[in-house]
Amino acid sequence: MSKIEVNTIDKSSGSTVTVGGSGTNVTLGTSGQTVTIPSGVTLTNSGTATGFGTDWQAVKTANFTAVASEGYLVNTTGGAITVTLPASPSVGDEVALADVANQWSTNALTIARNGSKIEGATSDVVAAAFGGNRVYVYSGSDFGWVTVNEDGTDPTFVSATGGTATTSGNYKIHTFNSSSNFVVSKIGNDAGGGALVSSLVVAGGGGGGQNHGAGGGGGGFRENKSPNGGYTASPIAATPGITVAVQTYPITVGAGGAASACQGANGSSSVFSTITSAGGGHGGSNNGDPAHPGKPGGSGGGAKKAGTVGSGNTPPVSPSQGNNGGTGPGPSDGGGGGGGGSAGVGQNGSGNTGGTGGNGAPSLISGSDIRYGGGGTGNSSTGSGISNPANAGNPGTSSQSSGPAGTTNRGGGGHASLGAGGSGVVIIRYKYQ
Repeated sequence: MSKIEVNTIDKSSGSTVTVGGSGTNVTLGTSGQTVTIPSGVTLTNSGTATGFGTDWQAVKTANFTAVASEGYLVNTTGGAITVTLPASPSVGDEVALADVANQWSTNALTIARNGSKIEGATSDVVAAAFGGNRVYVYSGSDFGWVTVNEDGTDPTFVSATGGTATTSGNYKIHTFNSSSNFVVSKIGNDAGGGALVSSLVVAGGGGGGQNHGAGGGGGGFRENKSPNGGYTASPIAATPGITVAVQTYPITVGAGGAASACQGANGSSSVFSTITSAGGGHGGSNNGDPAHPGKPGGSGGGAKKAGTVGSGNTPPVSPSQGNNGGTGPGPSDGGGGGGGGSAGVGQNGSGNTGGTGGNGAPSLISGSDIRYGGGGTGNSSTGSGISNPANAGNPGTSSQSSGPAGTTNRGGGGHASLGAGGSGVVIIRYKYQ
């Protein structure tokens, strides 16, 4: 008699295994059971059997949803394709993917997680960043779908130094609170995430307007998230991250715009690789320029009295790096407009009350939920104005005499009445193990 292990048989519906000659059909037993088959018996899979290995499908050339225990030959020659992993998977479910035309590095295959984690992260991934042939195995809710490298290549990862380095799970985070260098000594292979890194570049915020003036604009905010970034980015983040090489990258962290007895100053730019974020525009003043305008910048400064607001996203980039400041209430009123923020416009002044600064954009790139690039609050001619704790520009209330500075290394705009802008920050994140 011949003995056949269940896991050696093709799972495809209708497939057969002949032991020798013709014979009667045999029904297999429970999962994992070995069945002894007499000579001359033919096994036929009716399509309901399980445990028979990977069932490879015909070549896929368009978006599709995967089924557990199936393998897919995916051809992206005609354009990028998205495969959606199975919903409500069970531990041990497998999905195999193969780059049949070697085109994933040109036209990517995106792996949509469909509610489950991938490698412990709550984000979709691009298969080109992990290698051409992959098997995904569902491990449970904690880590979700994990990959098994099919081609025998061990993953290697980006390695770099510079700034203040911390880790969060499998990710390394370099935070630059002042200008320095990011030195890349090694880039990853396809199995380890390739050469892509995520980055956040925030410029210095603009200074507040002098003498009961308007709020300064937040520093320009630009975020780029790689497909395997492993964190929740801001709603205005770009993709697919920044490609690095083995070299030294000078990092510039912009200073906040200084307060001045005559007129505040714009913030300074922050720079990493190909990304430059512009400093925030200063707020309009009661002194100096008779039009009392806010100045343009990453986000624009608010206006005082009848002055024009500072325009945000100056110079223009996509996605936008910031928003406009708010207006002053009128030539005879004391309120100043709020500075623009990375995620919202500055609010207009009303009567003798200053407008709040525009919201800063939230990002978890550092491992903490922080807002960056909020606008400064406009000053009020009497009493206290309205603070906006969501804006990250400055959390204080208005004051007739002096306003607080924007938060250090958040890129916030300065509060009116001699409030300096907050300095910027550069953060770089990548998978390191």
